Amino acid sequence: MGRKERRAAIEAIYKSKDTEEWFDKVFTRPVGYVLTLFCNRLNIHPNVVTIISIILGIGAGVCFYFPSLGWTLAGIALLVSANILDSVDGQLARMTGKKSLLGRVLDGFAGDVWFFCIYAAISLRLFNKPMPFGIDRNWGIWIFVLAMVLSLFSHMFQANLADYVRNIYTKFRTGSSELSDTRALRQEQRETPSREWFRKIWQFFYIGYVSRQELCTPDFQKMRDRLIPDGPAAGMKPSAEFAQEFCDRTCHLIKWANISTFNTRAIVLYIIMLTGQPWLYLVFEVTVMNILLAYMVSQLESVCRDMTAKYL
Repeated sequence: MGRKERRAAIEAIYKSKDTEEWFDKVFTRPVGYVLTLFCNRLNIHPNVVTIISIILGIGAGVCFYFPSLGWTLAGIALLVSANILDSVDGQLARMTGKKSLLGRVLDGFAGDVWFFCIYAAISLRLFNKPMPFGIDRNWGIWIFVLAMVLSLFSHMFQANLADYVRNIYTKFRTGSSELSDTRALRQEQRETPSREWFRKIWQFFYIGYVSRQELCTPDFQKMRDRLIPDGPAAGMKPSAEFAQEFCDRTCHLIKWANISTFNTRAIVLYIIMLTGQPWLYLVFEVTVMNILLAYMVSQLESVCRDMTAKYL
């Protein structure tokens, strides 16, 4: 297979070419594609790949507990590997058609587990260490407040909303995406037979995930309601003019959504862990990343208000 054919094959299993990050295009996706072909040949299910990525991410967190350079490099290597596998599971699902609600929930759950373990490791590592700036006391319980309450909570919302913004854009750009509606999901849950209790559990968690996205974007919800004349299950039906203008006015948000996902925060994490001051990453998470989140959502909501008033 030539370089052009290989590139075309990789792009064919992107979630959306318009929302791919440059680092993923040049590194994560090409490496992941090789592993995707390998997993497909061995008939490995995408969910198995996701579970392996979760284990690697937990291992990264354990490594970051230790302050030595060797452990830090090992943690970085494990987290990079976990992220590559996180790419593989999606590519493999799209290549084989083995998509499922369980896979979608697991995929979102994986990143939360990685960073839960990383934040826990940082907290335990700093618990008996002195605070910065000459403060005459140890971190103690406050490091858990900063990491496990503020940083983890912020991280989950940032990743959640970034995923939502990208799915919204992809829906208007291509007409299809993983954009969900809690009303349709609840209807599906009610129609799921009681004997399929395991599926009902995953539906419950996914509905909670989507509910948080909808709660933070009330103006988009109002706009979407005007665009679904046949009910939530039928999905939005914007005109071509409406969809084009919406994409033109929101395309700049994709770069901010991408920054809010994995690569940027991971690079910052690696640099800070190598400096031996992991508390700085927690501050970065709570301040810089939350400011970015607020800007991204406010811009999306502003566009939705304007377009609702103009067209609907």
